[in-house]
Amino acid sequence: MGKDSQAGQQAKILTFHPTGEYYFTKGLKAYHRRDLYKAKKFFERALELEPAEPMIACQLAITCTEIGEYNYSNLLLENILNVLDPYMTECHYFLANNYAHLGMFKEAYRHANAYLDKEEDGEFHDDAEDLLDLITFEAEETEESLEQQDGLIHKQEIAREYLEEGSFQKAIDVLQETIGQHPEFWSAYNNLALAYFYLGETENAFSTLDDVLAKSPGNLHALCNLVVFHHYQQNRDKVQELVNALDKVRPILMEHRFKLGATFALTGKYALAYKWLKQLQKNGYEGDGTFYYWLALSAFHLGHEATAQKAWKKMLQLNPDKKGLEPWREINPAENDFEQDLPSILKRLDSEFIEERMFAIFLTKHSSQKDSVINHPSFQKNSLFTPLEENYAQAVLDVSNEEILPAIDFADRVAELLYHHYRPIQLTEAGLYLTWFSIFIEAERTYEKLNNPTAWAAALEYVWHRLRNEKKSQQEIAKKHIISVSSLSKYVKMVNALLQ
Repeated sequence: MGKDSQAGQQAKILTFHPTGEYYFTKGLKAYHRRDLYKAKKFFERALELEPAEPMIACQLAITCTEIGEYNYSNLLLENILNVLDPYMTECHYFLANNYAHLGMFKEAYRHANAYLDKEEDGEFHDDAEDLLDLITFEAEETEESLEQQDGLIHKQEIAREYLEEGSFQKAIDVLQETIGQHPEFWSAYNNLALAYFYLGETENAFSTLDDVLAKSPGNLHALCNLVVFHHYQQNRDKVQELVNALDKVRPILMEHRFKLGATFALTGKYALAYKWLKQLQKNGYEGDGTFYYWLALSAFHLGHEATAQKAWKKMLQLNPDKKGLEPWREINPAENDFEQDLPSILKRLDSEFIEERMFAIFLTKHSSQKDSVINHPSFQKNSLFTPLEENYAQAVLDVSNEEILPAIDFADRVAELLYHHYRPIQLTEAGLYLTWFSIFIEAERTYEKLNNPTAWAAALEYVWHRLRNEKKSQQEIAKKHIISVSSLSKYVKMVNALLQ
């Protein structure tokens, strides 16, 4: 064989494995050319390859700031200070700058001061002082008053508590107020969409998400909520379309990876869910009980029984009261049933909305915690109760009570007819009952004559499905409740009139 042949045999094929540094360098070149969106893409890839490198995360945050993605930038900067490198003090200045752009002057003031405290002669010292002057001028407030400003995070926690207990209208009120004060606080929009959806106001829910995605394209939480909404609406084609799009997403933040994994698990895309959730576990992610629930569920469905068992064991360490509720058991997850949720019932009894309190009284009737509820001051001596509610509560205390008001008897009979078809009551079903008690209160206020509870229950169910964009014909609903289509049509008009 010739020399050329020998040389060919000795030649080696070198495989090119791009590193985080490689993409970081490309990102810097794009950044200096002011091709910011391409720079962002390269920095994200670099951070994906080297997630523990704070310099990459910081440069990505700076780039996001320049293209107006302040919230994303803030998440990156907070992650640097809390996890990657607490001594990268310039992140405080960048955070201050971002919060000032968002109009959140209290947070901007706090971070600007934090930077100056840590860096007396820092690179951004003069800029930070100028920013403090600007913040004070823009806010027209002193440091003391800034500390008292809006309580944004506190409001979010209150709204989340309302959502968890099923007090959707109260959550909506808090979130709308929050959005009015902070029109670019996307988390509030996403939670508002959830509140609308659970209350059965699907049109408002979808339009709220559309609003988020129009103002913050690619917002991961909004996209995930959109998948969930379409899943519950049984829009399978739309779910698959969105899942295909989300499958191409590679989130950097652990919070986003968990959101993606949980969304895939909830919609039955267990392989995709397991990929993200297992990866998070390998990277040392210490989630709450919800994280381990979804990991156990997706692992079980893929046949990874050892992982499922370990995840459930961790779940029980965090939530011992969930013992016996393994996702692989063919039972209904009773922890989500409002009838059995004592804290939820008690909070509803203290609600400022009468429909919430009447719903709580109805839940008490069917609760295994009934004795605990009726012995609680919120049930026995509730100053919020109207005479109607007092009568309803008394009827629950004494089922043989013959002094029950005709109106309360009627309201309860309609609710019982609904309960025959919709139980146990979980988040979705709660909207149906709240709608009924709202309509009942409006009927009482306008002296609407109430008769034929079966027709009212049927009409309410039909309207509720329509509000949720669920296709149900009047013939189908009439047959289900054993009434005529003409009767159903008549009462549907009455329900719609009271809803306006």
